[in-house]
Amino acid sequence: MHQHYLEKNRTSWNKRAELHFGSEFYDVKSFLEGKTSLKPIELKLLSDIRGKTILHLQCHFGQDSLSLSRMGAQVTGIDLSDRAIAYAHELAHTMQQDSTFICCDIYDLPNYLTEKFDIVFTSYGTIGWLPDLDRWANIVSNFLKADGRFVFVEFHPYIWMFDDDLNEIRYSYFKEGPIIDFKDTSYTDGKLSEKTEDVSWNHSLSEVINSLIDNGLRINSFEEFDYSPYNIFAGSVEVEKGKFRVKKMGSKIPLVYSLVAVKC
Repeated sequence: MHQHYLEKNRTSWNKRAELHFGSEFYDVKSFLEGKTSLKPIELKLLSDIRGKTILHLQCHFGQDSLSLSRMGAQVTGIDLSDRAIAYAHELAHTMQQDSTFICCDIYDLPNYLTEKFDIVFTSYGTIGWLPDLDRWANIVSNFLKADGRFVFVEFHPYIWMFDDDLNEIRYSYFKEGPIIDFKDTSYTDGKLSEKTEDVSWNHSLSEVINSLIDNGLRINSFEEFDYSPYNIFAGSVEVEKGKFRVKKMGSKIPLVYSLVAVKC
C-alpha cells in the first residue's frame, strides 16, 4: 500500500504542478513581481521570522517557501513531486533566492536532511495525503530545535466529510480506509492533461492534536475559522476581501483551523 499511494500521488501531483504553475490561481507573474503567496492567518502566527531557519513540509512548487525567504528566513522546502520541485528551483533561480528544495516522501526526510530548525511550517491541503499522523508528528518533532515552533494551518476536517458539491455527507470524519478519487480537474483554473488517481485520508482534530502531543510537542494555540482564504469549495462567495464562505452554509461551519506547538 505504501508504494502504491506514493506513486499514485506523485504522478497526480506532477500533473497538478504542470497545470498550477501556469494558472491564474497561483499567478506566478505577480509573485515574481513581489506579491506574497502567504495568507494573513499564517503571517500572524509566523510573526517576525528574520534570521530564522524554517523547514517547509509539502511545499508544492515553492511559492510559500520563497515568500518566507523574502521575509528574511533561511528556508528548506520539501515535496513529493519532482516536477513541483523542479519549478521551485526555477523560481528560486529567477528570484536569486538561496532557498533549498528537496524532493522526497515526507516520511523519508531523515535520509535526506539532518539539520534542526527554528520553525517547521506546513499549510492548506497537506496532511490528507498522509496515512499516518504519528509518523508525521514524529518528523515535525525530529526536525525542530529545542523550544522550536511548529506552525500549522489546514482546511478543517469537517468540510472533507462532504461530496465535491457539498450536498451530502459521504465520508467519515474519522480516519478509516484510504479515499480513492479519480479527477481530471484541480482546485485551480484549467484542466489536467488526463484523469489522475488520488489516494487520501481524513484526519480528525483529535488525531492531529494527539499525534503532536504524543511526539513531545506542547500546543500553545488553536483556532478555527469560518472562512477559507482560498476560493476552492463549491458554491463559495467572497464575503470580505480574501475571505470565502460556502454560500448555502454561511458562517455556520468551520473551513480552516490553525495551531502553534512548541517542542518540549
